[in-house]
Amino acid sequence: MTPRLPRPPARSPASRLSRRSHLLLVGSLLTGAALAHDDPPDGGKTHLPEVEVRGPRDAAIGLADSASEGAAEKESFQSRPKLRPGDIVEAVPGVVATQHSGDGKANQYFLRGFNLDHGTDFAITVDGMPVNMPSHGHGQGYSDLNFLIPELVSGVRYRKGPYFADGGDFSLAGSASLDYVSALDAPFSEVTLGPHGFRRAVAAGSRTVGDQTWMGALELEGNDGPWDVAENLRKANAVLRYSQGSQARGFALTAMAYRSRWTSTDQIPQRLVDSGELGRFGSLNPTDGGSSRRLSLSGKWFDKGPHGDTELAFYAIDYRFDLFSDFTYFLNNPVDGDQFEQVDRRQVYGAQASHRVANRIAGLDGVVNFGAQWRGDRISQVGLYNTEARERLSTVRDDRVSQDLLSVYGQQMVNFTERLRGYAGLRGDVLRYDVDGREPVYGAANSGRGHDAIASPKFGLAYTVTPTHELYANAGTGYHSNDVRGATIATNPQDGSAATRVPALVKGSGSELGWRWQPAPDTTATVALWQLQLDSELVYVGDAGSTEPGRASKRRGLEATLRHRLSPVWRVEADVALSRARFRGVAPEDEGDHVDNAVEKVVAGGLTYSSGPLTATLRLRYLGPRALDTNDSVRSRSATLLNLGTRYALTPALTLGLDVFNIAGRKGNDIEYYYASCTAREVASGGCGAGIDDRHVHPMEPRTVRVSARMTF
Repeated sequence: MTPRLPRPPARSPASRLSRRSHLLLVGSLLTGAALAHDDPPDGGKTHLPEVEVRGPRDAAIGLADSASEGAAEKESFQSRPKLRPGDIVEAVPGVVATQHSGDGKANQYFLRGFNLDHGTDFAITVDGMPVNMPSHGHGQGYSDLNFLIPELVSGVRYRKGPYFADGGDFSLAGSASLDYVSALDAPFSEVTLGPHGFRRAVAAGSRTVGDQTWMGALELEGNDGPWDVAENLRKANAVLRYSQGSQARGFALTAMAYRSRWTSTDQIPQRLVDSGELGRFGSLNPTDGGSSRRLSLSGKWFDKGPHGDTELAFYAIDYRFDLFSDFTYFLNNPVDGDQFEQVDRRQVYGAQASHRVANRIAGLDGVVNFGAQWRGDRISQVGLYNTEARERLSTVRDDRVSQDLLSVYGQQMVNFTERLRGYAGLRGDVLRYDVDGREPVYGAANSGRGHDAIASPKFGLAYTVTPTHELYANAGTGYHSNDVRGATIATNPQDGSAATRVPALVKGSGSELGWRWQPAPDTTATVALWQLQLDSELVYVGDAGSTEPGRASKRRGLEATLRHRLSPVWRVEADVALSRARFRGVAPEDEGDHVDNAVEKVVAGGLTYSSGPLTATLRLRYLGPRALDTNDSVRSRSATLLNLGTRYALTPALTLGLDVFNIAGRKGNDIEYYYASCTAREVASGGCGAGIDDRHVHPMEPRTVRVSARMTF
């Protein structure tokens, strides 16, 4: 988490659609071919391995609702070299996923002028289950993807902006849906080895009998990393799925289990690296680290019939999290140090239902989509404790939290003419919460209960200029939730001073103009001009157990993407994202208008070669400089990363792999912050005072080579 301190299948686009033909095409995608449902040749027993309502190639001219929605093809994201599981979200154009702590901790995400911390304003789901955790012990919207097994992912669908009625909490900047397969082409096992004690083994397989399929996977991983203090990562992961049905109707049940523990190297002061006192991969607290556990059971049922698509889903998650961090060393406690522990123990329950069907309004063809969602978080313990070498010294916060989010939405699409279509939607969200403070001094004062509600209208237009060009206009309002402990807080638990409460739901509004060009099925280019305004960037700071004041903000930017198959064996991808983030209103004394750590420029590209037994992918990612304080007086350095992934099928059963990360050996940083800290030596020398303002960095990993061998059975 950012340290918060006192301020220091695609069809050819050449086919022209009439209103009726467009409706029939959309209807067939939505209902999964109703005729096949009525009278399938095998009596409805044909098994569909991937039980999905919507396929991953739904963003095409005539079908897309915005320029910034789409889906990454499996060929693209599976061939990319991935240093960590969370890297898969970089398949979403403009998204950057980095790490500033141990590999058992959630990634740091950047998108559309946001340092998203560990997930705020970027909603992630895996197989229909939400990953973001509200009122989390470490940070609001915490999204840990380390339980993901990348080999099982069948599709990465994404949307950006608050323009769609089915998008709710945390989706202001964007959202990504990662779907799992229900069946594999063949069972496989794979072993990967690398330097610094990296080893990983994964095995997966499925078996189909009639219309019933069992699929299972197991992953084990260990890693010490390049750090001076060995990471000692130990991770275990398992998935078991049962699915049954046909293209028209079916259901799936999925169980997942994940557990990991690790020692982390957090960001360190640049001044110590420059002086040689500390190496780039050094640590100031060898006892930092943590553990995490996630168990889940989920299910979904769908029916694609002549009367529309209906889908029902549920999930139940048991989650445990412990994290020990130290960002300021001996600034606040010169004797025992500043390490702290964050704890989260919760169960998450949820259910959702949706229905979409073709209809007519005022003689015009359309499709209506509506649904309801409920999520309940029962947090038996969410706490913050001062520690030394992982031993608790005192309690800052210790709370029991219960919160429920109930949502309903509806969205109507209408074909106005052969070329013009549009939609209007409305979403309503109601949040109820109860905070029971158990810390003996300030717990009672910071307890409370309440509710908040928000209505979010959505609009969009699409105009097909030619069969290969389409224009879009989108607008809408949305929200993100705040940690509900910030909505009930009255007293700062650090010093007993009065604390400012934050609203439970914060409104945001955005708009976008876009263009899509598809001259052929294997070529797509998009351009989007967007803006997003937030009423407030008030946040509850998990690292301090208190609220931090913020101001209204505005972000705007430009995004461009290109996907093109140069030849049957070569494919190229390119993404550019530029953004500008500023606070609105009068700046407090000694502060400016820059939103600190807001990403300003991301450039990414990839070149893939696939022919016969060989597949090779070269990926480039550039993260540009950004302001580290509101006055833009200190800026981060840029970071350029070049990775290579290759796979060679030695025999039909044996495939060898070679991944090279950071080929150029660049000494960039995954993350940079600017704040005050003080080391033990600086305290002893008397040179600490109120703290030393400095850049704090966590380096990219050095050039790393991993080799793998996969056996297919």
